Amino acid sequence: MEYIKNRFFEKATKCSHEIQRIRKEFGDVVIGQVTIDQVISGMKGIPALLTETSKLDANEGIRFMGYSIQELQQKLPKLQDDGEPLPEGLFYLMMIGKIPDKEDVINISKDWATRAHVPQHVFDVIDALPKNSRPMTQFSAAIVSMAYDSVFQKAYRAGVNKKFYWDFMYEDVMTLIARLPRIAAYIYRRMYHNGEHIEPNPTLDWAGNLAHMMGFESVEVKRLMRLYMVIHADHEGGNVSAHATHLVGSALSNAYYSFGAGMLGLAGPLHGFANQEVMDWIFEMQEQLGTDEPTDAQIADYIENTLKAGRVVPGYGHAVLRITDPRFTVQQQFAEKYIAHDKLINTVNAIYRVAPPILEATGKIKNPWPNVDAISGALLHHYGI
Repeated sequence: MEYIKNRFFEKATKCSHEIQRIRKEFGDVVIGQVTIDQVISGMKGIPALLTETSKLDANEGIRFMGYSIQELQQKLPKLQDDGEPLPEGLFYLMMIGKIPDKEDVINISKDWATRAHVPQHVFDVIDALPKNSRPMTQFSAAIVSMAYDSVFQKAYRAGVNKKFYWDFMYEDVMTLIARLPRIAAYIYRRMYHNGEHIEPNPTLDWAGNLAHMMGFESVEVKRLMRLYMVIHADHEGGNVSAHATHLVGSALSNAYYSFGAGMLGLAGPLHGFANQEVMDWIFEMQEQLGTDEPTDAQIADYIENTLKAGRVVPGYGHAVLRITDPRFTVQQQFAEKYIAHDKLINTVNAIYRVAPPILEATGKIKNPWPNVDAISGALLHHYGI
């Protein structure tokens, strides 16, 4: 949809002028000091990136373009009034800087649907890998293989004027986003459903189509996918995956290379693997205790033993936050609405009651509260994902 691109160009032009003004007026202003400890810690706490799409406040949580998650749930368009906001709406907000109306969101869905065809060579790359390869191995390989079709790469080699770089990069990014659900679902069905693949439904929204192609048709799963994509959409830009994407993109690598690098960062156990580690810890606890409904006292003892063994309680703590992660809270509310009696969710809630006081009492943990990963895996597990 050209009008979306035109609106983005208007927004980007204003941002460019603002950045030029800031550099001219404040270019020599010192914004902080850097300590040796910060450098050794991997740039921790060093102001080094400029972004406006999201902001993480230690005592408030994440805001997207100034809006909290709760505000986004109220303001962003939904398919049903009692449903979850569509990721297309948050994408529009971060791109254009304004809350979209329902027509804007529908147009983005249609745009992505027209771009969603995945070339056969991408599936061939996936199928050439062992079926038991890590999902992120298959995913990143598929993403990078799409660089063959990069319009930015072709335009750059043809000598296009650099003031038009954004146009071709925009096209690559929109096509990449459009294809991701098909690729992710293909890998999922290859690994867990004997390669029995499901074709996309162009009438569905982006996240709803992902659920459909994975084999889930219930309204609840589609709503969970929309919620999951919205709350994970951005995180300031300084985390491993976002930073890696920006870093590789700064070399004028095409969007497929840049995003592929980000996904390889996300595959690390300290980043995207975190919610699986939470599930492993809970299942290990249930196995050792011999019950899938542990009491608060049993959970407290297990947490104490975990800490004594020099391990951490996965899903708890955050480098910046000093409160319960609002992304945890909104998922907890989803669980209360749809699956309040699920045993695994009850265990997650029990851990939430028990863990913070124990962690705080150690005196070693700045944030004893749950983060987004403390519950996301349990929600997915309930629905068989």
